[in-house]
Amino acid sequence: MITTPAQGNRIEPDYPTLAFDNGCFGNGYPGDTEYLTWLDRNKAHAPRALFATAPDVFTGAEDGSDAEATIDRSLPFFPRIRDLGYPAALVFQVGCEDFPEHLPWNDFDVAFIGGTTAWKCGPEGRDMIREAQDRGKKVHVGRVNSEARYRRFAQLGVDSVDGTYITYGPDQLLPDVLAWVRGYRDQLPLFAA
Repeated sequence: MITTPAQGNRIEPDYPTLAFDNGCFGNGYPGDTEYLTWLDRNKAHAPRALFATAPDVFTGAEDGSDAEATIDRSLPFFPRIRDLGYPAALVFQVGCEDFPEHLPWNDFDVAFIGGTTAWKCGPEGRDMIREAQDRGKKVHVGRVNSEARYRRFAQLGVDSVDGTYITYGPDQLLPDVLAWVRGYRDQLPLFAA
């Protein structure tokens, strides 16, 4: 299960694995204080959490401004997220491939591949996945809503993905997703947002 503050999902005690996203991509980010309060309220689930994302900046820009703004925004949150017991995730945005050696690698635990679809599915996203893996980081990819994307990221060896595909018709679309997973069983967990 992946959840955000705006979703209001009840976290069932039997979910074996959870992820906590900030909601910055849509209009669901409640604000810095409220986000940390939400994480604090849910910290009993932190031992099962794959990550909690630090707040990021997504403008859809292709000029690289997303990455620098995200790092500036995220840096103060990494220790606070870790202090609550969660692995801290940095959302990789367009432009981080221009300065991978300057990313705060020791400050976060999980690389969350965000950015635009073209970026994450292109050579830049692939290279950043490999960079993170080479540095011993877990890798999660957001907005994986097709079999082709699922297959691509499974082949790149990422640890987990999420997407909203199932939410548009769970009874009709769940069989599709289960078919995607069969080829990669136990390799790549999928979380429906």
